[in-house]
Amino acid sequence: MAANWHPVIDPDLCANCNTCLEFCTHGVYQAGEDHPVVAQPEACVEFCRGCSKICPNEAISYFGDTEKVPQPSVKGV
Repeated sequence: MAANWHPVIDPDLCANCNTCLEFCTHGVYQAGEDHPVVAQPEACVEFCRGCSKICPNEAISYFGDTEKVPQPSVKGV
């Protein structure tokens, strides 16, 4: 499993729907008071990104993710 890769939940975006918790078969998540918590980050499969793909609020990013996300161009700059 991953030592330098794990999900991070943005509490401001998370709707506490528990979709990630129900989706992940590796036991990474645990139910929390306001949103799921990453209870076992070392259990995450490196570069899986499955839970972020199914998160309806796009509240999941990854510690250790070096993939560059294209930035929108700004006119006049």
